[in-house]
Order: sequence, then structure tokens, then C-alpha cells
Amino acid sequence: MSADLVAYVQESEFDSLLSQEAVIVVDFTATWCGPCRLISPLMEQLAEEFKGRAKVVKVDIDNNKPIFKRFGLRSIPAVLIFKNGELKETIVGVSPYEQFSSAVEKNI
Repeated sequence: MSADLVAYVQESEFDSLLSQEAVIVVDFTATWCGPCRLISPLMEQLAEEFKGRAKVVKVDIDNNKPIFKRFGLRSIPAVLIFKNGELKETIVGVSPYEQFSSAVEKNI
């Protein structure tokens, strides 16, 4: 699996991405966050499994604090699932892959 399946997005691109993609999975992460590194391969797996049906992206909270605050998040890792620009699901903390994949599945 290639690491470019899950791209980092900046705050400036975030809203246009929400309006362009039907289903988006956003992984809020940081380089210093140990648990974030645990779910990183799961996000790659999601991107592979749902390729063409859902877009998976990462947001580095150190460089994009306003987005993090906008959704009322307090801890990471936090994975948010949007459908047609609307927040449908929030998964905070390390979770099994099935939790992420079933959350995406029900929004496709």
C-alpha cells in the first residue's frame, strides 16, 4: 500500500473538499501522537478498501488548529466521517478497523 493514498489537507482546502466529495473520512492527527500512529495504517486500509467511493484524508492539528476546534474536538486521534458536507460520525481514540469501515459503509 502506498502512503499517498491518504493525503494531508490544509485548512484552506478543507471546505472545498467537503463540497467536492460525497463521503470523506478525516483523520485528525499529530506527529507527536502515539495512538495516531496506531490508526494510520487503518486509514491507509480504509482508503484502499473504499477507493473511488470515499476519500480518506489527514489533518495535522498542529498546523490546522481552527478546524480541530471548529468540530469541538478535544483529543486525538479523532476520525470524522462526512457525507455531502455534513458530519455524520465521530470516532475518537484508537478503535478496531471494523468500527471505521462499518461507519464508512453505512454512509456510502
